[in-house]
Amino acid sequence: MAGKNIYLASDFHLGLDVAESTSDTREKKIVEWLTSIELDCSELFLVGDLFDYWFEYTEVVPKKFIRFLGKLCTMADNGIKIHVFTGNHDMWLFNYFQQEVGVELHKAGIQKQFFGKKYFIAHGDGLGPGDHTYKVIKAIFSNKIMQWCFHRLHPNFGIKLMKWISQRGRLNDKPLTEISKPEQEWLVQFARGFLRNENVHNFIFGHRHFPFEYNLSDEQKVFYMGDWLKFNTYIKIDQTGPQLLKYK
Repeated sequence: MAGKNIYLASDFHLGLDVAESTSDTREKKIVEWLTSIELDCSELFLVGDLFDYWFEYTEVVPKKFIRFLGKLCTMADNGIKIHVFTGNHDMWLFNYFQQEVGVELHKAGIQKQFFGKKYFIAHGDGLGPGDHTYKVIKAIFSNKIMQWCFHRLHPNFGIKLMKWISQRGRLNDKPLTEISKPEQEWLVQFARGFLRNENVHNFIFGHRHFPFEYNLSDEQKVFYMGDWLKFNTYIKIDQTGPQLLKYK
C-alpha cells in the first residue's frame, strides 16, 4: 500500500434535485472527484445512499447515472478495489453492481485495517439506540415477501413510486446543521458500546448528512462523512491517519 491511499464517501443521493445542486450537476462533480483521486487510490469505499432510490428488476435498472457508473467501471478495470454499501435509500441493490461493475457489495458494517489501524465502516442507519424510523423501514424493505411483491410491479410504475416515497420521506427530515451534544448522538453511543467488545481506532459513518469528527479518546475517533447534496466531503486515509476533507 506504499503510496496508495484509501478514500471513502457517502450520500450522493443521485436522482434527487435540491436547491444546492441538481442530480446531473452533482453526478458530474462526483465524477470529477473520482478522477482527481484515481492515481493514488488503492481502495474506494462508497458507504451508502449513492442513489436516492434504486431497485433492480431481473432485466431492468433505473435509467441515468451513466457517467457515474462508467467511471466506477473504469476504476475497477484499472485495478482499484471498490466497495459499495447499501444505505436506507438504496438497500435494494442486489447483484448488478457486482456483475457489471465488479464491486464488492456490503449490506452491513465491516471492519478493516489500514496502515496498522482498525476501522469500523458502515452507512449508519439503524445502528445505536435511536433511529427508530429507519429501523422500521429497513425491516419492511429487507423482507423477502415485500421484495417479491415489488418485483411484480411494472418498472415504469415501481421506480416512480420509489421516487415519490423517497421524496415524501425527506419532507419530514430536519436537516442537521450542528452537533452541540456529541455524546447524545446515537452513532457515538453505538461506537462506545462497540468498544466494550472490540478494539477499533476509527468509526466512519454516512447517513447523518453532516461532516463531523469527534474524539472518543486520545486514539479513537468517530467520523461522519457528510453528504454531496451540500458539503461535498469525503475521507482520505493515508499513513498519517484519516482526514475529513472537502472537494472544491
